[in-house]
Amino acid sequence: MSAHMSDSKNFEVLTAEPVRLAHSPARRVRTWSREEKAGIVTETFAPGANVSAIARSHGLDPSQVYAWRRKALASGMVAPLPEAPMKPVKFTRFDAARSDMVEIVGGDVVVRAGSDVDPEYLTKVIRAVRAA
Repeated sequence: MSAHMSDSKNFEVLTAEPVRLAHSPARRVRTWSREEKAGIVTETFAPGANVSAIARSHGLDPSQVYAWRRKALASGMVAPLPEAPMKPVKFTRFDAARSDMVEIVGGDVVVRAGSDVDPEYLTKVIRAVRAA
């Protein structure tokens, strides 16, 4: 043994009480029943459903709902709906004419654009019309 070590063994017991700081966010712990989880996950598989919006409407983080979806799919309890085939866009008429105005007719929608319209902006408009 070293000459510097003492035979007496002293120690101090520290006690602490956890306290939430004023600026700490309060976390609410909630348990969800299988039926509640199944209901929320079922909502997310509806055509056109927004998973993040559904999660927030139930007070959940979207990542939690995505995790529930992955588990439900992996377990075989649910199956995703098959995607509906995209319907081709049919033009009602096509007239080639020389003009400063372009007219694009798709179904019952007509998009008219002048020659000064930015092509990228026109592309966004056409995509938005197709999505509607």
